[in-house]
Amino acid sequence: MSATTNAADFAAANLSRATGAGLDPHEYQRVTAELADLDQWGEAFMRTARGHLARAGRAATAISTAEHLQVAARWFHFATLGPNRERALAAAEADTAMGRALDLLEPGARRIEGAGFTGWLRGPADAAATVVVVPGLDSGKEEFHDVIDALLRRGLTVFAMDGPGQGVLAATTTVRADYHHVIGQVIDALGTESVGLVGLSLGGYYVAESAARETRVAAAVTVSGPFRLDWDVLPPPVREILIQRSGGEESARRFARQVDLSALAPRITCPLLVVDGGQDVIPGVTNGEPLARLAARGQYLHLPHGDHLLGNARPDWLAAVADRLSGALT
Repeated sequence: MSATTNAADFAAANLSRATGAGLDPHEYQRVTAELADLDQWGEAFMRTARGHLARAGRAATAISTAEHLQVAARWFHFATLGPNRERALAAAEADTAMGRALDLLEPGARRIEGAGFTGWLRGPADAAATVVVVPGLDSGKEEFHDVIDALLRRGLTVFAMDGPGQGVLAATTTVRADYHHVIGQVIDALGTESVGLVGLSLGGYYVAESAARETRVAAAVTVSGPFRLDWDVLPPPVREILIQRSGGEESARRFARQVDLSALAPRITCPLLVVDGGQDVIPGVTNGEPLARLAARGQYLHLPHGDHLLGNARPDWLAAVADRLSGALT
């Protein structure tokens, strides 16, 4: 989420998020430097994504083809974050490109879908534990590859998902605050007794809400997740995203009122790590310190220099989060 609307400011505000999502910073800066107006965002990013699809078509090996497809998927996903008349198409193209890449790189990866979710299950079939990676308000399963890869390297099975109003499902569904119902469906579909959860941005609220209400959540991590939202103070760009993902202003207002963990935090009994950046300050968004303080086994990692999603501070938290979650689950 960003409170800026100028093209240059919006691009700068999303630079660390873009590099965290796997976009080459030099290519990102070239593409965004050519934007005379923010309304050109979607077209420019989709054009760049199609350039990577073309490279995939010319690649000499299956590995190179898959690598170009992964990059294309991330550019298509990022095309959905700014103004874009073809947002639904971009999300669908991201989904397709990532599926094609996994077919080549990880034939064992499985697509798992349910009434309110879809995603990819990756990693060893005999892993000791499974982690579900939950995206945020305007993110999706193609974005958080660095988190997913860190967990896979530790021998865990990872389910990267889109839920209601997220990723490829954003065109046909709207966000819901009682996300534990979705996580319950996911656990049922995965056929496992318990899971760990990692939630990023608004996904942090989804994870905390689920940890409070779904007994099969064995450990949880939130990264830049809100403890509470105040609609009246939220910046207009954030409100616009909420309205878009909720299906209307009244629905968005109602959703924002429900995002409040005051009563739920004390009900979280599993190990919980809350990660926040000190530079992640959005009016109307209360960060996660109260969540860590109120949860029975909550711990708080605050990085003063970290921005939203802490893409500018990855060495300070990513490996530690993956180790902590792996240890708690195994």
